[in-house]
Amino acid sequence: MDLDELVAIDVHTHAEVSSKGHSSLDDDLHDASSAYFKVEGKRKPTLQETAAYYRERKMAAVIFTVDAESATGTPPVPNEEVAEAAAANADVLIPFASIDPFRGKAGVRQARRLVEEYGVRGFKFHPSIQGFFPNDRSVAYDLYEVIEETGTIALFHTGQTGIGAGVPGGGGIRLKYSNPLHVDDVAADFPHLKIILAHPSFPWQDEALAVATHKPGVHIDLSGWSPKYFPPQLVQYANTLLKDKVLFGSDFPVLTPDRWLADFAKLSIKDEVRPKILKENAARLLGLTKP
Repeated sequence: MDLDELVAIDVHTHAEVSSKGHSSLDDDLHDASSAYFKVEGKRKPTLQETAAYYRERKMAAVIFTVDAESATGTPPVPNEEVAEAAAANADVLIPFASIDPFRGKAGVRQARRLVEEYGVRGFKFHPSIQGFFPNDRSVAYDLYEVIEETGTIALFHTGQTGIGAGVPGGGGIRLKYSNPLHVDDVAADFPHLKIILAHPSFPWQDEALAVATHKPGVHIDLSGWSPKYFPPQLVQYANTLLKDKVLFGSDFPVLTPDRWLADFAKLSIKDEVRPKILKENAARLLGLTKP
């Protein structure tokens, strides 16, 4: 990966379909999220198509699946497949994994193997879909230990989710699990764990800002929302106290980097802060910077 040639690093993209055509969401949840995000065009690019898309734009992308099989009954895109595609496209793709926290010791062993054998750089958690509180010591704490020990990153979905939006009962998905304040306990209990709070955390934006300013290892990505809808306090903190801890993320393929960047260009972000958000902060957090 030639960092100097990259214009941006997108820290939040999804692998939504496997090489065998299997999706990590059932059709009802998938279609509802497409309607929520007003997705136009192809929603399920292959891993190779995603790599080509980012290569064309001279961007790198962190890519992952979401493993919520215990809650949804639907198996994820295999983590190994995502990691192998990233290895084959190492100039643009950075592999994260996702492990259902209810897999227990088997999940812990898988996490270590994915780091040691497949070069995975982080792990995505979606508490609302996976159905757990991040600070429940009986569920994911053994996973966090491995992530902290290996120096990889824990990325947590926070706030509202488009998954299940509009489906009766929200498809059974509960928003309460994704309050970022639950991650504050994780950051306190694992002081060396690198954490990303994904998305503007509606309706808990102030909680996310408080956690990120208080805990040195906590960062915020800006994915899942067009920048024109960012809460004013998020813009204020991105320009000041959190200028070194805020990261560009799109939520591709439901929100494209093209749309995100076009709206970001109109946002009142200081000139000296823009390159930090678009690339420099992520490069440092991911260990891509030159020593």
